[in-house]
Amino acid sequence: MIRTYKYRLYTNKSQRDALDFILWQQRILYNAALEQRKRVYEETGKGISYVEQWAHFRDERRANPDTFGLVNATSLQQLLRRVDKAYRAFFRRLKAGETPGYPRFKGRNRFHSMEFKHGDGVKLYQNERGQTRLRIQNVGEVKVKFHRQLPAGSKIKHVVVKRSLDNWYVALMVEFDAPLLLPPTEEAVGIDMGLKSLLALSDGTLIDNPRWLRVSQKRLRVLNRKLARQKKGGTNWRKTAYQLARLHSRITNQRRDFWHKTTRQLVNQYDLICIENLTLGFMTANRQLALSAHDAALGEFRSLLAYKAEEAGKLVVPVPPQFTSQICSGCGTIVAKSLSVRTHRCSECGLELDRDVNAARNILALGLSVCDPTSALAGVSQEAPHF
Repeated sequence: MIRTYKYRLYTNKSQRDALDFILWQQRILYNAALEQRKRVYEETGKGISYVEQWAHFRDERRANPDTFGLVNATSLQQLLRRVDKAYRAFFRRLKAGETPGYPRFKGRNRFHSMEFKHGDGVKLYQNERGQTRLRIQNVGEVKVKFHRQLPAGSKIKHVVVKRSLDNWYVALMVEFDAPLLLPPTEEAVGIDMGLKSLLALSDGTLIDNPRWLRVSQKRLRVLNRKLARQKKGGTNWRKTAYQLARLHSRITNQRRDFWHKTTRQLVNQYDLICIENLTLGFMTANRQLALSAHDAALGEFRSLLAYKAEEAGKLVVPVPPQFTSQICSGCGTIVAKSLSVRTHRCSECGLELDRDVNAARNILALGLSVCDPTSALAGVSQEAPHF
């Protein structure tokens, strides 16, 4: 099992300058490798392999110790593999008849990360005070906001150091064998996804939609208008663009934090989680729903829930969404209603409740019908259908 753990790096000025310089050199090398491939193909009609490029840029690195030489050798290999991967993807799309999209040269705003092999150019460790530090070649020991521990017995396979706006982060690709099983609760839940309430649970719980983008929309409009009036590339334009990027980053962080906490609570509380197997494209294609659908990020909710449940040994069961809102969860009668009708009222059995909660109960019943509820509620991880 492989998971990625991301941590904030707290750098001083000299460390930031060193990281910026090494990232700049990596971008130059990436563009040089791309230019070499392009030139060789134009001159000979044949491509150049990763191995040939490594031999060339290894010598370039040795000949320029104050610039390219500051780039770790293994990190340079990872960089050349990125170029090779971009070319392979280009030719794959070309052969498939798709729009190929030739690999792009990277401007300073399009290259933000460096890759390493743990133990070669970068290493995570604890100092004598028990503080977590990241030692980076030609940068030094960088403070890490180590807000959560890595799984016991895990091994760091790959490291990515990334710059986002003015901050630096490290992403650790970690491999571990056994899932982090949680104690069974013997509880099951059905979940209906929506936009008025983000989630409706079969036990009657409604999780409100915070509407992160809508809340900040006024400020976004002001900054976008200000940016449009300024000369592109100018000093003031860059300042406004930075403010806009920071606001978007804040909205993204709020959304991700909300979904991480919500999915963690669900996985901790329930052994069996039944959810609609929705194709969310119909929301984003609708002009009336598109903004709210993108703001809700229900796709992110599903992906976070799936990996957390797998990691904890819990079961997520996707079920067909057809008629879950129309069928009465009490007696099974079809109660037709438009989207504007928010309350389910059944004339046959007299059941009256929120339409989304009614749908969630139907989803739970469908989920229990397609899996073994005994083993599912015993906390046994099963192979569930993929979304």
